[in-house]
Amino acid sequence: MAKNKQKILSIVLAGGEGTRLMPLTRDRAKPAVPFGGAFRLIDFPLSNLVNSDYRHIIVLTQYKSHSLDRHISQMWRFSSLLGNYVSPVPAQQRLGKHWYLGSADAIYQTINIIEDVQPDIMVIVGADHVYRMDFGQMVQQHIESGAEFTVAGIRQPIDQSNQFGVIDVDPEHPNQIKTFLEKPDTCAGLPDDPNSFLASMGNYVANTDALFDALAKDEKAADTKHDMGGDIAPYFAARGEAGVYDFNTNIIPGSNEKDHAYWRDVGTLKQFYDAHMDLISYVPEFNLYNQQWPIYTNTGTLPPAKFVHAGRDRLGHATDSIVSPGVIVSGGEVHHSVLSPNVHIHSWAQVVDSILFDGVTINRRARVYKAILDKNVVLTENSTVGIDTEHDLARGFTVTPEGITVVPKGTVVDD
Repeated sequence: MAKNKQKILSIVLAGGEGTRLMPLTRDRAKPAVPFGGAFRLIDFPLSNLVNSDYRHIIVLTQYKSHSLDRHISQMWRFSSLLGNYVSPVPAQQRLGKHWYLGSADAIYQTINIIEDVQPDIMVIVGADHVYRMDFGQMVQQHIESGAEFTVAGIRQPIDQSNQFGVIDVDPEHPNQIKTFLEKPDTCAGLPDDPNSFLASMGNYVANTDALFDALAKDEKAADTKHDMGGDIAPYFAARGEAGVYDFNTNIIPGSNEKDHAYWRDVGTLKQFYDAHMDLISYVPEFNLYNQQWPIYTNTGTLPPAKFVHAGRDRLGHATDSIVSPGVIVSGGEVHHSVLSPNVHIHSWAQVVDSILFDGVTINRRARVYKAILDKNVVLTENSTVGIDTEHDLARGFTVTPEGITVVPKGTVVDD
């Protein structure tokens, strides 16, 4: 069956609570968390689907979804001429007086919408990973393999097996999953690399009829978490109907050897911080500037960034950094940092190894080191963040074991 003969519906699972990203998820769903200056996490899977020419998309939301819904409605609007859409769908309690019990239950509760579309194939993706992927290549393999359900896989260090679904491939059939284990404490390494295992990326392609049957059985099962990775993938694997797609074979226009097959789970504050540092490497691990496969967002009517003061005693400058539209660096110093729109850095201030969200203001002589400042945080004159860990903890800020200080949205830091 040719790809263009299939009717495809894409579902983005965007109901994640994101507790490990607190306090960044205190007021927003995890997919709505800003990333890379101008973007939100949801922009990455949506851009991948759109660039793959899959433009019938529903986004399943649940937890603190207001800012996510607003972003989708303002940014992700298509012309109705060709019937394209990105439609957020909140939890609706269609199967009883309960919200989504898991990712599989979320899809099953949306079955009425899927039946209206009547797709042949469903592309199901997570909403909180950073990567580029042409889903058309995965769909094509899925069709050619004859599998009912295909999981995208990527190699990960074996000590991280408890964080992912673990794919065990049949040696005689390298594109077929023999067993699928969700977040086991330990697992065996790969034959050609004992220190790695094949992890699920949380992206799936499924034949609609087979998936509906599996979801209906899961809904009635007693011992289930109603989870795509924990229950549905193992179900198809046990029946010999699950395939695996090797993400390393995915070819993206404009990619290079450095960022080929880049994929990051940003589920923890450390992972979130490290992924930002990847962006500002001299040769970036993930290239935001690849316009052959763009990541879409909307910065509105913001003006270009501005740098002022070039005196001997104060120099407005930024080095090894991403600086978004609307930023003003006025006599301050920025190094190895990511500045989101409308950030203001005032004279003699210092920002180093940090991530500043929209609307942050760093006043004169204030200093920020190895920190994440959420939206509209204000540092008054001479204040500090990331200099004294005990002081940061005493003020109620989060400090990770790696020494990353996180300041919640709207905080005024006054020393």
